[in-house]
Amino acid sequence: MRNRRLRRSTAALATAGTLVTATLIAGAVTAPAASADPAARHGQPQDREAKGAAVAAARAAQAGIDWQDCPADWNLPKPIQCGWVTVPVDYAKPNGKQIKLAVDRIGNTGTPAQRQGALIYNPGGPGGSGLRFPTRVTNKNAVWAKAAQAYDFVGFDPRGVGRSAPISCVDPQEFVKAPKPDPVPDSEADKLAQRKLAREYAEGCYERSGAMLPHMTTPNTARDLDVIRAALGEKQLNYLGVSYGTYLGAVYGTLFPGHVRRMVVDSVVNPSREKIWYQANLDQDVAFETRWQDWQDWVAKNDATYHLGDTRAEVQAQWLKLRATAKQNPIGGVVGPAELLGFFQSAPYYDSSWAPVASVFSEYVAGDTQALVDAAAPDLSDTAGNASSENGNAVYTAVECTDAKWPTNWKTWDRDNTRLHRDHPFLTWSNAWMNLPCATWPVKQHNPLEVKTGKGLPPVLIVQSERDAATPYGGAVELHQRFKGSRLITEKDAGSHGVTSLVNPCVNERVDTYLLTGEVDGRDVTCAPHATPKP
Repeated sequence: MRNRRLRRSTAALATAGTLVTATLIAGAVTAPAASADPAARHGQPQDREAKGAAVAAARAAQAGIDWQDCPADWNLPKPIQCGWVTVPVDYAKPNGKQIKLAVDRIGNTGTPAQRQGALIYNPGGPGGSGLRFPTRVTNKNAVWAKAAQAYDFVGFDPRGVGRSAPISCVDPQEFVKAPKPDPVPDSEADKLAQRKLAREYAEGCYERSGAMLPHMTTPNTARDLDVIRAALGEKQLNYLGVSYGTYLGAVYGTLFPGHVRRMVVDSVVNPSREKIWYQANLDQDVAFETRWQDWQDWVAKNDATYHLGDTRAEVQAQWLKLRATAKQNPIGGVVGPAELLGFFQSAPYYDSSWAPVASVFSEYVAGDTQALVDAAAPDLSDTAGNASSENGNAVYTAVECTDAKWPTNWKTWDRDNTRLHRDHPFLTWSNAWMNLPCATWPVKQHNPLEVKTGKGLPPVLIVQSERDAATPYGGAVELHQRFKGSRLITEKDAGSHGVTSLVNPCVNERVDTYLLTGEVDGRDVTCAPHATPKP
């Protein structure tokens, strides 16, 4: 799971994986039986969706994908190719309204004999685009070189995202406008104002995208994934999912266990029905505070470079001073506390942001405000980027609000977030307001799927850093318990979100071995952390 900050960064993040061992067959595919969805065998509500998914997959297998050079404005270099896969908006009505999903691919770099099929990727969100995945080959990403020899790398925009029938909740230029209100409320009036904004946002989603909202769910995206699998001519799915992409993989593995060949999931959303999604966001607030402190410790250790204090307390004091200054007079007229948080939160997300964030902070304290404005303020001239940002947030909200039932009583939100904020102030209220549209969501909210092992599910490889802020460690343990035969690789004393694309031979070699051979270790593995960032 994740929040706006994670969504904005997922494009830079690459990782994760796919499941299970079985034979991968290219070419025409027979229609998967309706009973591929275990719910169908018990007469549950998913019965019609399961049958609809089988119909859509059979249709896609017959149609295939008409691969062409990618449109110039997609900014995907040759030899990456692009195409479309058609899916029903509502799987209960497979012959009803259809939408087209954007997909792209690059062929395996090895010989035809080395090829093991397609590896499909989802970077997270909900709301992240996977279309950059094949550029790991064109950019010669060394971590993925061995996997690229065996697999076509396939990316896609999930339903509602980017090129795939994009949804929207508000005018993008309004969405990015700054400064926004301080997320930390000073009064009941501040809370009322934020509640009003959240309610208006939910209403805007319905006004602008109402026809899609009821169908913006993780199970539907998992069904889309199965249709893409069929359109590719693959009998079984090889999948790599990071962050929210792990929950998509968990749901896919539950609905279509026999369709999984290999699955790598990296930085795992807790799939418990009790966690999706309200409690998961509260858990995230606690983990972010821990990782924020890890970053402050690192900054203090490198005080000779950054001059922000040689203890965590001194660095925190500088942060609070900056925050107070921005609240009183937004820096450059546009960077208030909300904008500061949008920039600084990348440090607890990703180790790769530790030094850049510290450098900008250091420059500001030394008297250079422009670097901070450039880093944290919106760019109103970047209309395409702003539209992408708004769309990602719309999909995030739509999926999480529609996937599960959320508290509708404000007292519940107020109690839980007030309590959490006392000891975990970095992210708590910001996260609350981001998710509050779910309290007044205008379409039906579902009960989350019970993630579990089904017949034919192969060993799934789970990769997780111990101190991940966006997807706390307990999520990996929970999925490991639910998917029998899975293996958990823990990166100890580390906390970067998205592990599989970092250079750590202990992790990289096991991911390669799994993707290339299907083999996993006889027991769970603990790896030493990847290299600490240099100042």
